[in-house]
Amino acid sequence: MSNRTLSATGRKLTLVVLGLAALITTMLCAFALPSLHSGPHHVPLGVTGPQAAAKALRQNADGDAWDIRLYPTTTALQTAVKDRDIAGGLAVTAHEVDIYTATAGDPSATSALTALGDSLAAQHTTRATVHDLVPFTKDDPRGAGLTAALLPMIFGGIFPALILSSVFPGHHGLRTRITGALLFSLVAGAAIATVLQFATHSVDGNYWLTALGLILGTAALSTTLLGLQALLGMAGFALGGALMMLLGNPLSGLATGPHWLPTGWATLGQLLPPGASGSLLRANAFFDSSGAGLPALTLTIWVGVGIALALLADRRGRRPATARPEAATV
Repeated sequence: MSNRTLSATGRKLTLVVLGLAALITTMLCAFALPSLHSGPHHVPLGVTGPQAAAKALRQNADGDAWDIRLYPTTTALQTAVKDRDIAGGLAVTAHEVDIYTATAGDPSATSALTALGDSLAAQHTTRATVHDLVPFTKDDPRGAGLTAALLPMIFGGIFPALILSSVFPGHHGLRTRITGALLFSLVAGAAIATVLQFATHSVDGNYWLTALGLILGTAALSTTLLGLQALLGMAGFALGGALMMLLGNPLSGLATGPHWLPTGWATLGQLLPPGASGSLLRANAFFDSSGAGLPALTLTIWVGVGIALALLADRRGRRPATARPEAATV
């Protein structure tokens, strides 16, 4: 083997080793750092009651944990919780503290809010009463089925890219792969919604809205991975898979709610398809689509990006074929 061949092999091996090391480091950061700094981060909290009590709560509460907003009446506070303007609220009176939560929207923040309300009641020697305005279903009170839906959605993006590329390989199969991914998303999203609503009874909202959101989420994952693979080959597929699995999964906030992650990590997670899919699923399944606009837009953009990458690869793949006749006439 020549020195030139050995040198090329060494460079390639170095790139592979460095790439794998960067991948493992990214995976460690994505899983470990948010966990180390998990907790309430600027959770929108509504407060109503005597101005003195509300202002005292605003001054004494941890500013990094809570984003406290004042409401004129308890009715306005409850409406804000149901519309997802706030994660929960406290209604303070002389005799008790009413704690209004939405466990289905932000489970971990609900626990922290309950503890805050109990502490406030103890300070004023009154009682605290919890009102869960948007709970999980009776058959799945902890939302286990909702959390379990994330991995099937992610694999629903990975598997089509692998299988369709094997069955319909090369440039000529590109458009068939994209069509297959969209058809798969249609079937898979409806199937996941069926299981969640009628088998595990984890959601009880409008079935068609829930299914539509899951279809859009699966399409965002599958088209993005197919587009990256078509343009960059297996390197693109590996990049997309790592992005969705190693970053998107731990940063989705589906199990805890996005406000339990540090602000920067939470924002990144909601911009990735897994996080946006989880938020859209919550909105459609429990809040009558309140707050569904931004995650739906995010997923639509990802679908557009995936298809655009595929069309770019398609255009690039056609160039040699159009160049040959011109060369032959010269």
